[in-house]
Amino acid sequence: MVSHRRFSPPGHSRGTRVTVLSAAAVTAAAALGSVPASADPRDKTEATRSTVDRLFEEAEKATERYNEADERADALRARVDRLRDSTARGQERVNRMRGALGSIAGAQYRSGGVDPALALLLSSDPDNYLGRAEALHRVSGRQALALREIGQVQRKLGRQREEATEDLAELERSRAAVARHKRTVEAKLAEARRLLNSLPDAERDADRASRSGRDGAPMSLGGQAPASARAAAAARAARGAVGLPYVWGANGPSGFDCSGLTQWAYAQAGVSLPRTSQAQRYAGQQVPLSEARPGDLVAYRDDASHIGMYMGNGQVVHAPYPGASVRYDPVGMMPVSSVTRV
Repeated sequence: MVSHRRFSPPGHSRGTRVTVLSAAAVTAAAALGSVPASADPRDKTEATRSTVDRLFEEAEKATERYNEADERADALRARVDRLRDSTARGQERVNRMRGALGSIAGAQYRSGGVDPALALLLSSDPDNYLGRAEALHRVSGRQALALREIGQVQRKLGRQREEATEDLAELERSRAAVARHKRTVEAKLAEARRLLNSLPDAERDADRASRSGRDGAPMSLGGQAPASARAAAAARAARGAVGLPYVWGANGPSGFDCSGLTQWAYAQAGVSLPRTSQAQRYAGQQVPLSEARPGDLVAYRDDASHIGMYMGNGQVVHAPYPGASVRYDPVGMMPVSSVTRV
């Protein structure tokens, strides 16, 4: 280890330097005692809550990217399975056709040992020979047709194998994206938990209470009618999910993230919605917020990274963030980017 030695300026003794430093320390202490401390516990708590809110928002955006990559991987996996099944069936067909051609070729070989013209001269029954020759001609025509069909099937199989290979490579990329977004979500949620746990017990309990929201239904939802029977069924399902936990990446029935809740609720009404909030915002007709009716989807933030379901009287049901359950909140809790009628 390198030693760094300090030297006193000329004319200054060590005792003089200590005296000056002690006086400076006394002056600094007096100054600190006369002004408010910058590390006010309340300021620290508010800063922590603000950071946790930001981490939750970033985690939610990463969750929707995870959902999108996961949905893409599922679609690719299903497509690869279909291509493999189709290729296997096509290969079986080619094998059967080749077997049939082999039988025909064998018969022709066995009957083709004598020149047809000579066979006609030697035949004691020319009419019978001509009949056999015509039959052989028809067999040859069918053979040529079968060969062309085999070629077409084989070319199709080649294209399917190429598509399957490309889809498998894309599937691996999608799986990597799923894993990457999962790590991002988990890291942000872990950091949020660490910050919340760093708060004093009383502040942590107060924060938990402030985030718990309202599980019960508001006094009145206004009695507004849904726009359709399917919207009514979806709204009933969403109301029934109130109180269930937020679970990132989940779409029910025992836990939900934001888009998982709306997807599940509409599935109970027999309607298939896309997995992500960004895709769900385009799953129907967009209407003004002033015309929202129960069952309409309300997307939040410019990037539609959060979504809930309108219930009437200015209320939505949504899955807010980890640590909170599905609940009612005012529709204006965040900036609304669109309202979609499914």
